[in-house]
Formats: sequence, C-alpha cells, structure tokens
Amino acid sequence: MYILGINAYHGDSSACLIKDGNVVCACEEERITRVKHWAGFPIESIKFCLDDQKISIKDIDYITISRDPKANIFKKIIYTIKNHTNLNNLRKRFNNALQISSIKNKISEGLRIPKHNIKAKIFNIEHHRSHLASSFFASKFDKSAVVSIDGFGDFTSTMTAIGIDNKLKVIKTVNYPHSIGIFYTAATQFLGFKNYGDEYKVMGLSSYGKPIYINELKKIIRITDDGLFKLNNNYFLHFKEGVSMKWSNGSPNINILYSPLWNRIFGNARNKNEDINQHHMNIASSVQKYTEIIICNMLNKLYDKVKLKNLCLSGGVIQNSVLNGKIIEKTKFENIYIPAAAHDAGTSIGSGLYLYNQILRNKRLPASFTSYLGSKFKETEIIDLLRHNNIQYRKLNDNDLYNEVSNNLISGGVVGWFQGRAEFGPRALGHRSILVDPRREDAKEILNIKIKRRERFRPFAPSILREFISEYFNINESVPFMEKVYLIKKEKRKKIPAVTHIDGTGRLQTVDKRISPKYHALITNFFEKTSIPILLNTSFNENEPIVNTPKEALDCFLRTKMDLLVMENIIIKR
Repeated sequence: MYILGINAYHGDSSACLIKDGNVVCACEEERITRVKHWAGFPIESIKFCLDDQKISIKDIDYITISRDPKANIFKKIIYTIKNHTNLNNLRKRFNNALQISSIKNKISEGLRIPKHNIKAKIFNIEHHRSHLASSFFASKFDKSAVVSIDGFGDFTSTMTAIGIDNKLKVIKTVNYPHSIGIFYTAATQFLGFKNYGDEYKVMGLSSYGKPIYINELKKIIRITDDGLFKLNNNYFLHFKEGVSMKWSNGSPNINILYSPLWNRIFGNARNKNEDINQHHMNIASSVQKYTEIIICNMLNKLYDKVKLKNLCLSGGVIQNSVLNGKIIEKTKFENIYIPAAAHDAGTSIGSGLYLYNQILRNKRLPASFTSYLGSKFKETEIIDLLRHNNIQYRKLNDNDLYNEVSNNLISGGVVGWFQGRAEFGPRALGHRSILVDPRREDAKEILNIKIKRRERFRPFAPSILREFISEYFNINESVPFMEKVYLIKKEKRKKIPAVTHIDGTGRLQTVDKRISPKYHALITNFFEKTSIPILLNTSFNENEPIVNTPKEALDCFLRTKMDLLVMENIIIKR
C-alpha cells in the first residue's frame, strides 16, 4: 500500500511516500526549486518520490494533504461575522481552499497525465492533527502526551492530545486569533527580521541580551487560568486584517502582524539594515524567555492532566531548540521526542501516518529515527558531472578519505561534505554539511567571510559522537536532529570555541554509528588525532536552500572559498 503525503499552499511545501506504513522517501520543494520555504504545490517533490521508488501515480492508493478547509468551519464563520474581517483576505482564503480541494487536477497537470489515471482516494487531514501524527507515530513511545504549536493552520494554533498505540485523542485546542507563534513572529518582524522563517534569528540573538521586558510582554500575551494563553488584540493587526500569506514565485511572505502599540512599549521598530544594539538584544531575550515560560507552564498543566512521562512535540514553534533544551528541566516530563521535520514540511509525513494509523487502523509499526529520506546519487553520476566540467578529482577508499579530510580540517580547511541521502528537515545532519575544526577561535569569521556571509550573532552547531555526549554536556540522551540546545560543560568550552555560543550553549547533534556510519567514522578519525569527538557542522549552502544535487554542491564549492569538496568517496581540492 502506497500513501502519498503532501503539504501544499503553505510555507515549506513537501511530499513524502509511505509504503506499508514505513516512510521511504520525502523531499521539501525548496530543495528542487531553490526558493527558500517554497509555498506552492510540491509537484517536483511528488515526482522525486515516485521516481525514487520507481513507481507511477497509478500505484498510489491514497493521497493525503495536511490541510482541511472544513475543519473549524463554523468557528471561522462566526469569527468573520463578529469581527468584520478584511474581505480581501477572505477571498484569498477561499481561493486557497479551492486550490486544496483540486489536488488531482494539479497532479495531473504537473505529471502531464489524464486525471482518470489517478485512482488514489484523497484525504484532507487537519493541519495540527498532521503535526501531532508526525511526532507521535514516529516516536518509540506506546503512550505519550502530544503537543503541536505553530502560527496557524486550519484556524488552530495549538493542539494537545494523548497518543496511545495507533490512536490520537485531542484534549484541547487554541484557536484563531490567539497564537504564541504569531506573537513570536510579530516580535521577529518588530526586530527587523522580515523574511518568512526568520524567527531563529531572534532565538540566536536572545543569548546576547537580558530578559528585562517580561512585565511589558505580559500586556501583549497573557497566561490563562487553564494553562493556555491569550493575545491582547490591541497589539496585533491580524484580529481584523487576518494573516495573509503571499508567495510570489513560491517565496512566502506574511503581512506585518504587530500594531503601533508595540512602539509605545519598545520605541521604534528596528529597520532591516539598522545596526543591532543592546536594546534589540534585550527585547529578543525577553521574548524568548517569556515564550519559554508560557510553553513550560502549558506543558506542566498538561502533565497534571495526563500523568504521562513521555512527550511528543511538533509545529513551527518547536523549531525553537533553546526552548526544547529546557523542557526536561522546567517541566515534569521525563522523555521527549521531536521529529527531524517538526515544521510544516513534516506535515506531509504526519498526514500520511495519521491516515495509516488513525483512520485505516493499521497496526502501528516500530519507530524509524532516520531523517535521511531525500535525494541520493551514484558515484558514476558524480564522476560524469566532474568530467563534463573538466574538474580534477581523486577517488579514495574509506580510510584514506577520512584521513585526508580530517587532516584538511586540522590544517584549517573548510570542507563541503556530500554523502548518501539528503536530510528531510531544516537541519544539515552530516549528509549535506559544511565542516570545520571546532577548536578554531576564528572559525565563525572564516565561515562568514568564505561562505555564509550571515549575521555574526548566529551560532554554529557541534556534531558529537554519541558515546561522548556526557563528557561535554550534562546529559546522556540522543539528540539526533539538532533539535535541542544544552549547556556545554564549563571545562570543555575553551576546547571547542567555534561551537560554543555566547551563553555557553551548543545546539548539538549526536552522531550514531548505526544511523550515519560514514559521518561517525570521519569524526572518529578526527578524534583519534585531536582528542576532540566533535566537528562544527553547518548547512551546505550559501544564502539558498541546502544543496540537493552534486551539481549544486559543485557550484557552491566553486563560487565560495571552501578548501575541499567531498562527494561520496570523490574528493576535489581547490
């Protein structure tokens, strides 16, 4: 049985293929279109999934989409009537609903086949139920509290549930217009970061400030007696104007969400090109801290209700790895699972898993922990590309490869590392990565000068061998998807300055030999020479989506100042 899962007409469009309950491949549309956060219809990702499994659309039994225009329909109507919502936005939402309901037409157009060739039954799965399913059904927990938190999807911003075996039972929802995701995005916009998905910049900036504006933020969003939250409508524009997402050429943009009242509290909003000062850092710190307070309070209230030690999390707000690293400390939960794609791209998987488990009532399969579901290429394809471009290369065996790469890193090199299947999700996890020696004090400057050209306040991440985690962090758990930030032990920070943030933390990835053997072997080789079981790992890109193909990797290598490019066992020196 094949299920094609889709996230469409929303940021981070994607598609996945589920075969007999197992996720066998997945792709974000941005990786192919080369437009960050692509928000249109993921036809190229659909083509990739079909080609990857060597099947046609005729072989698909079910198609799921992680949007349901009928969800909360009466709440939408009542809110619209009561609040005289902007008619232009209503028109856009109606058109969006029409697009969602015409999936077969879009697929037949995109694949250039007659519509009657598509035999699959279509299921619309509510957005947050898709998020819930993407975490719980991929986890190892038989029973768990499950929470989804984001901006909005199908008129809901937050959903809590209990997951038991192959079933999810919703407990509570927070509906439009109240949303902690919208609060964080409004603050992100106010701080001058206007691009879709810029919230992570506020998270990174927060470590440089002090949370001195918590009391002021309580006027903007307050905690309610039931452990949830409510926005003060005077501080937001979407209560009347709605949340409007446009995607010119596939790139999503959201209208300004904060009202002029923010200026009364914080002064003028920061312009995009304005220098960042301590005031901005303090706002970021306050927003981050108060978000943590609100969410941890909500989770503790949920624990009191369900009395379960396990917690599964998903949704765009759960991309906040600083928050995630504090949940065990600040709540009563003992075990947490967060999928590699907790953001909206992951709802393509979630919608498919929801259908397989909850609706079709199939036996739940054992958890799969891999994020490596994307593109893969043969060495012959790589060699053909290099020969066509007259690029000199060498092919090495594994041991020689690890030796040469680690030596290059130790001598100060920047290495592009392209191996196996691409990651599904926003993080590079050792298959489409740029690697640097973490001992280098100047690594951030080198990366920003040679390749990234990004804000200096943004940290770089450590990939650490799983078996050494407790030597460098006060934890002993796997963090396979770079989904949590933890404090690095004080005595270790000077040894790895390149991956130690200003507050002594690191957004780590634990590397498991069973899951990523080549990456593990490379770090092991580096460790044997340096006694450091860590590499600096950043995404293989230059102000674009992460590279997806050998050609994109080669192009990025040639236009930047990387020293070495490694694609499978093929090595190219500058």
